Amino acid sequence: MKIFLRWALLACMAWMPIHLSAQIIEPVKWKTSTERQADGTVKLIALASIEGSWHMYSQKSGEDGPMATTFTLTADPRLTIFGGFEEPEARIEYSKQFNMELAYFERSARFVQMASIEGPGALTVEAEVSFQVCNDEMCLFPEYIPLTFNISAQKNTSARDVGLVAIEEKLQRDAGMDVASDLDANESDSASASMEASLSKLSPAPAADETVIKQGHWGVFLEGMGWGFLALVMPCIFPMIPLTVSFFLKQSKSRAEGISKAVTYGISINVIYVALGLLITAMAGPDALNAMATNPWFNLFFFGLFVVFAISFFGAFEITLPSKWVDGTDTLSQKGGLIGIFFMAFTLALVSFSCTGPLIGSLLVRASQSGELLGPAMGMFGFSFALSLPFMLFAAFPGWLQSLPKSGGWMNTVKVVLGFLELAFALKFLSTADMTWQAHWVNRELFIAVWTAISFLIAFYLFGVFRMPHDDKVESLSVSRMLFGTTFFILAFYLLPGTFGAPVRLIAGFPPPAHYAESPGGAYLGGVEEASTSGYTGIACPDGLPCFNTLEDAKAYAKQVNKPIMLDFTGWGCVNCRKMEEQVWVDAEVHRILKEEVVLVSLYVDEFVELPESEQYTNAAGRKIKRIGQKWSDFQASTYGANAQPYYIMVDPHEGWTALNSHAAWDPDVAKFVKWLNEGLAEYQQRH
Repeated sequence: MKIFLRWALLACMAWMPIHLSAQIIEPVKWKTSTERQADGTVKLIALASIEGSWHMYSQKSGEDGPMATTFTLTADPRLTIFGGFEEPEARIEYSKQFNMELAYFERSARFVQMASIEGPGALTVEAEVSFQVCNDEMCLFPEYIPLTFNISAQKNTSARDVGLVAIEEKLQRDAGMDVASDLDANESDSASASMEASLSKLSPAPAADETVIKQGHWGVFLEGMGWGFLALVMPCIFPMIPLTVSFFLKQSKSRAEGISKAVTYGISINVIYVALGLLITAMAGPDALNAMATNPWFNLFFFGLFVVFAISFFGAFEITLPSKWVDGTDTLSQKGGLIGIFFMAFTLALVSFSCTGPLIGSLLVRASQSGELLGPAMGMFGFSFALSLPFMLFAAFPGWLQSLPKSGGWMNTVKVVLGFLELAFALKFLSTADMTWQAHWVNRELFIAVWTAISFLIAFYLFGVFRMPHDDKVESLSVSRMLFGTTFFILAFYLLPGTFGAPVRLIAGFPPPAHYAESPGGAYLGGVEEASTSGYTGIACPDGLPCFNTLEDAKAYAKQVNKPIMLDFTGWGCVNCRKMEEQVWVDAEVHRILKEEVVLVSLYVDEFVELPESEQYTNAAGRKIKRIGQKWSDFQASTYGANAQPYYIMVDPHEGWTALNSHAAWDPDVAKFVKWLNEGLAEYQQRH
């Protein structure tokens, strides 16, 4: 009996995503409210209630996963906005499906925008929230929901304020609690009672929530430490360690005093770099830092910045600070005492900037994209901690200085290798901007080819095939140099087939997806025959198949060649779509049918490119359709009553968009998908 129940449960779990994909699923409900104060400031509050096991993603989510929640407010001359929408603490977990850390909300989320209003009178503020939800089985297409904030002419009634304060106080007392408020923008004095009812329904969130958030900050800290340890072996830093430690020990009356001065020196380094991180956060703000992750112009700027860093590491020039700064801090360091030690540390930071500047710049970019409010500060804390640690440890244990390797040409070798790696990561920023604009400057083949070339260059450089301007001649290979060179050689040969379409899972998430390519599939899948692609116009086609990305062109072509159409409702961020393509569509029979027997139309419901103004429209629900992805998601929902992906429909191009047979969705059973395809083909052949 237990075995029967277990198999029944598994059958239900396998059936549910397919069954649900034939329905309109709306797991998130939005409600708005406002709080107006006597001084003219106002809170615009958006409350999201999230059903069941669905996850809605933080505003600070990266660009390679599901769509981040985004608010857009309509401008009004009376309204002044302060910063962006504040959100509750998100749960951060590593997702195996997306191969990245994701910050998300479950059950509910409360977003608050601070603003001020000029002049008396009420005000209505229109807004739009865009978001995406996923669960363990599927992702729904991105939603674009209009919101209305009705701001009253006077300060909110006390009953309403008491209710809102009650929720906030409850959240402060129980940090692990979620809120699913039923507040409406125009509730009356009965709000207090409804608030009490809402408070009574509060349910605890997972106890690990707070721990997970801390892991996010400490993850940035550990990455900062990694950059700091790299800085230690730079020519501007490494020779300073024994000199500085010896200075403190010789200038002190006792060993304890020398250790005390070295510790003060180390703490000063921490203070200087953390202050820099806090300054970056204060100047840019959390919203601007988050925008860096997705804004194509920021990504282009970072691309150029990393290229400059790389060229500097190669020895073409040095990035230095004004000499007046260095001279001024050096003078102050002569004063002695705590102030003198602090400015000694400051002098080290300025003098070593030619080596550490590119590393600090890279770290700040990475930390800014982490989604953490204090990301830059935590990153700089990790960096400075790693940088200061040797000064303190060697002061405490001076005998360890004998174990340090001697300064030499190997330090410039480290710089050059880091320069090559900076070039490799620079390409990722260019690729992100490229995919956002769908410009196809850096297709998958070119991206992997550049990384392959960089890997070969690093290997040849480490083996002494060529030298850079400040390198010594390589008389013999050290063991470490030989091992690192071999590692990069292996990596280069591993990446090489990827330029012809082979999967390179070791670097998954860095290059563009397989169909964002000049020749999807490439030589690895035998290419796409010219005869089979004649007439096709699609540029984003899965599994190297010929396809369309528009409906009317597909219909005209399907009538011409007398084939049925298979509609593939998919998404750039749809994990189960990729699973279907990698586990089912690669089957020889499935691939043959999709290539030869049907006209494939892949419609990306999360495509962010805007439609031409002449093609924008308002749908039956009164929602403005402005983007390509919105157009396809609206078509799927209005025509087939579904909003989940993947979602497959076979249609007769001669008879509109009515399905020939039932729909198909994610299911790893190849035989079942072949049967579904053949059923649609048989129905089409029977009609014609």
